[in-house]
Amino acid sequence: MTPGPPKTDVDQALLGHATYRGLGEQKLTPAEERFEKGRRTTGMWLAPLITVVFLLLPLGMDAKQQTLAAVLLGVIVLWVTEPVPIPVGGLIGVGAIVLLGVVSAADALSPFGSPTIFTFIGAFILAQAMLKQGLARRFAFRILSLPGVGRSTFRLIVAFGAITGLLSAFVSNTATVAMLLPTALGMLAVIAKLLQDRGLVAADFNPLRLRVGAALVLMLAYGASVGGLLTPVGSPPNLIGRGLIEEATGRRISFAQWMITALPICLLMFVALAAVLLLLNRPEIRRIEGVEEYVRRERASLGKLSRAEKNTLVAFGVTVFLWVFPGLVALFAGTESALYTTVSGRLNEGIVAVLGAALLFVLPTDWGKREFTLNWSDAARIDWGTIVLFGTGIIFGSLLEDTGLAKAIGSSAASALGLGSVFAITAFAVVLAVLVSETTSNTASAAVVVPIIIPVAVAAGINPFVPALAATFAASFGFMLPVSTPQNAIAYGSGVVPITTMIRSGVSFDVLGALLIIVLLPLLIGVTGIGG
Repeated sequence: MTPGPPKTDVDQALLGHATYRGLGEQKLTPAEERFEKGRRTTGMWLAPLITVVFLLLPLGMDAKQQTLAAVLLGVIVLWVTEPVPIPVGGLIGVGAIVLLGVVSAADALSPFGSPTIFTFIGAFILAQAMLKQGLARRFAFRILSLPGVGRSTFRLIVAFGAITGLLSAFVSNTATVAMLLPTALGMLAVIAKLLQDRGLVAADFNPLRLRVGAALVLMLAYGASVGGLLTPVGSPPNLIGRGLIEEATGRRISFAQWMITALPICLLMFVALAAVLLLLNRPEIRRIEGVEEYVRRERASLGKLSRAEKNTLVAFGVTVFLWVFPGLVALFAGTESALYTTVSGRLNEGIVAVLGAALLFVLPTDWGKREFTLNWSDAARIDWGTIVLFGTGIIFGSLLEDTGLAKAIGSSAASALGLGSVFAITAFAVVLAVLVSETTSNTASAAVVVPIIIPVAVAAGINPFVPALAATFAASFGFMLPVSTPQNAIAYGSGVVPITTMIRSGVSFDVLGALLIIVLLPLLIGVTGIGG
């Protein structure tokens, strides 16, 4: 009798993931393999062709702006089609902008020192420790044991998204996703093992390719962006946009007014998000029969917390507390207070993340043997590719602003479209903010788009308050690519979400979310009197 394929070690597969794998590293159906070969082959010739053609077009643009736009278009094609690993596509683009004289090497590479990069490094190391030591598994079982939640994958994904959204209203979106990713992967491991034990998947299946995993991790990333809209401190674009609007219009937006206005939009966005993710990434199993007994049995087998788990919990707890603390100060002292300015400046989320991760190498599990919670060989297994990828995304985002390309695009588009009504300018503001945020961070999107929209509205004789606030909300969008937001990059770094899945789900949610902002925000501003 011929032995069957070896049984997949689910835990090891989730620990040793990779965000980019060649065709030979994947188990694909013949149809999937044909699609992947065609997609990647197309990118090989399409990316350079688009770049060269755009460079040669007589557009009358500033030379550096046109060169940057040409290179960025080529890089986007590389990211979407993956003829080379996605991080390498970004590095090719960075090399091209330096070789073509858009910017010096030192200026191009300086954004790699962004605090967000260090947030990724620290958060990924913390996540690695939580997975290795089993703490993520404990958290997952705790959520699965909530009444009614663990019986259905649909309920589980929605409940997890609700938890994410509420947390991200007061904690930075990036920090929220970073702290909950290990729990999401732990829940995926539980579901994958359940499918494996019941013979519902092949013995050698890949848990990273489960649709339920993609839905769960995308709910984490996108749910944080939705929840971040709920309060002024929920996301950096909110503070940037609010400050620019108050300065331009002289109308103050209070914390309570913001929340009352944002709440209906956030609730409807969350419903739309759940519908999009569950329809496009329908879980392999809907009802998880007998999961209560399974969870109860597995929780009992975990026993008491080990020393390594306790140490990981301490490091994680310290990190989360320091991430949350600036938000608590803002609630009680206000975002304009000197205390908030000092605390938020010093407790930068990147610095907090690397200090929290450093605790893992300081807290001992066996002092006699000088063994600590985590060793460097474990930490080195984090996804450095995602860190490189987001670094290149930050580079292009900063250059869009520094070269004036984003402003030139916005101003020329507004002029060409002849915008003259509140609705038209608001719709333009939302679409522009979403498009800009697809290729740069949401913070940069707000900083670039809101200053464009305000003078466009004033020139048309329209109060800029509504379109500027709509642009601020839409700046938190951009769900198509890993570089669109740090949350997307962390989700992509999990290895569970293929780029094609992220693009398909992201486009759908971009459209629905943009429509909700365009239609609902003007109505809600009229009802709540925000800024009055």
